[in-house]
Amino acid sequence: MDLKHWKLEIDAQNLAWLWFDRAGTATNTFSTEVLEELGSIADHLAAMPPKGLAILSAKDNGFAAGADIDEFTTISSAEQAMAFTTLGNVVFDKVAALPFPTLAMIHGFCMGGGTELALACRYRIADDGPKTRMALPEVMIGIVPGWGGAKRMPPLIGAANALDLMLTGRGVDGRRAKKLGLVDDATPRRHFANAVRLFLASPPPPHRPRFAAAVTDWPLVRSLVASMSRKKVAEKARQDHYPAPYAIIDLWKDFGGDVRNIPLEHPASMASLFAHPTTRNLIRLFKLQDRMKGLGKGDIEPIRHLHVIGAGAMGGDIAAWAAFKGITVTLQDLGPERISPAVQRAHALYRKRLKQPHLVQAAFDRLIPDVKGDGVAKADLVIEAIVENAEIKRKLFAGIEPRMKAGAILATNTSSIPLQELSGVLERPERLVGLHFFNPVAQMMLVEIVEGPQTSPEVMQAGQAFARQIDKLPLPCKSAPGFLVNRVLSPYLMEAMLMLDEGVPGETIDAAARDFGMPMGPIELADMVGLDICWAVGQELAKPGTPIPKKLQANIEAKNLGKKTGKGFYTWVKGKPQKASGSGSVDLKPIADRLVLPALNEAVACLREKIVTDADLCDAGVIFGTGFAPHRGGPISAIEERGKESWLKTMAELRAKHGDRFVADSGWDSL
Repeated sequence: MDLKHWKLEIDAQNLAWLWFDRAGTATNTFSTEVLEELGSIADHLAAMPPKGLAILSAKDNGFAAGADIDEFTTISSAEQAMAFTTLGNVVFDKVAALPFPTLAMIHGFCMGGGTELALACRYRIADDGPKTRMALPEVMIGIVPGWGGAKRMPPLIGAANALDLMLTGRGVDGRRAKKLGLVDDATPRRHFANAVRLFLASPPPPHRPRFAAAVTDWPLVRSLVASMSRKKVAEKARQDHYPAPYAIIDLWKDFGGDVRNIPLEHPASMASLFAHPTTRNLIRLFKLQDRMKGLGKGDIEPIRHLHVIGAGAMGGDIAAWAAFKGITVTLQDLGPERISPAVQRAHALYRKRLKQPHLVQAAFDRLIPDVKGDGVAKADLVIEAIVENAEIKRKLFAGIEPRMKAGAILATNTSSIPLQELSGVLERPERLVGLHFFNPVAQMMLVEIVEGPQTSPEVMQAGQAFARQIDKLPLPCKSAPGFLVNRVLSPYLMEAMLMLDEGVPGETIDAAARDFGMPMGPIELADMVGLDICWAVGQELAKPGTPIPKKLQANIEAKNLGKKTGKGFYTWVKGKPQKASGSGSVDLKPIADRLVLPALNEAVACLREKIVTDADLCDAGVIFGTGFAPHRGGPISAIEERGKESWLKTMAELRAKHGDRFVADSGWDSL
């Protein structure tokens, strides 16, 4: 056979080895051409059956990453989307129908269509290393598993387990996959060849789930499981905002998991989902994420030794994360008692993420307490994460720069202070860059890479590369107060504080924000971030004439700083805010508009001032940095969706009522 993306070999034992190696790309994805070629191979093997078939990836990074997103995003009609979906089903059905044992050998990432191909095989074996990840993440881009995943996974591992994976998009490693029954075995990749021969020589009966898991897929139990799943989804996402999780439940419950069975007009159909604005926005975000991942590429030496000064919540967690990602880290603070809590948090992170004792210990060994600061002289990169005070930072910089080795980079984790206010004490200001992380470090993907007026292009590129090295998304920003994310977030939080002073209950303000699509309301968010931090950033970024929020000031004076002290605007019990229930019959839309407009206006100003290079990066930065309603596609996208004139009309009304903080930025004219 003349094959471009697959390599087929038949060995002396009459075992077929099929290697997936998509031409011209570093990653295996499924295009129309790739699927058609696999269909031809399945036809050929069905006509001339081997003793068994193993499907493997020839790429080091993983098995397969799912559908070719570039091809998917060029689809211009629901009919084309359905044709692409049908092709994948037909081809994977051919694989599932092969009259001999088939075995998927999985390493690295196995996402979406990759997992669906593995499910079409009779057996699966996964690499047991930490990089293996199996998932059906289609919900993350607003669609459903369309190539048989929703049909084949529930009978294999039970509907409750399958729905949990499909509704969250969560990935599992090889060991967890084996425990679930998603794979038949887990073994190191270096043993794959022997594992194939041993497994196909005497194939066991296909896996069947235990009774407790199997019963959740029984026809008589489906309605109950579906109802419970819908209730759980509704706690996190509204159907009009995010239709995909509800569509997944309907797909499994009513249509046997096969998208070909759904009428085109049904809300769960691929045609309906494809036409929904949420899907368009989430796919755009997925591609923007890919663009940001590409920002750190280049011929740049990786950071081998990182020194972090400041072992508080941010500095300690930056150090822990970098050590988790394989970098040797020295962590400095004024005394061992300051470093100890950070080390304890790091250990908890490693146990949770790595699980295997030897991997936990290896990460822990890379995190080195360093009270004296000896690591400064050895580090490729020094990150300052101390108190948000320009004078104290300058004093620190003046003391450590002479001790740094030639070529080392100095970075600040400041959340709002422009770099030009810090660089005056430096002999080499071109080596200073902002690396602004977000809390909690282990969960937040974004790092703002801040360029001061004197920062060299090489240092900016190195900062972006470091963010990618530790698996974060770099966002290049110009240095101005608040950079992008805090500058957009601050007026949103400020408006919420002023509404509190007017007597609007915090619960109502939070409900309005969630109604707009924010994952968390601003009052709860302020408590989570820390009211002292909100106050400091607010002071730095407040525009002339902005009123001082009285309730915020009172909490600061009483040292009620939010979640970390157990009391802020809310009382916190076991990590949860205690809220009065319901927002009554209040119309939430005007409250949401008033909250959101200051953030939209600031995003427009950031674009005008070229804080980031374009609207796409502005939207991505605000979403990945603040959680801004992802289904709306970011602040600039939200303006376009409702229409500039509609927003400006509302803004003029708010200005008449509340004053000049609602003056529209001149950048609206050029949107």
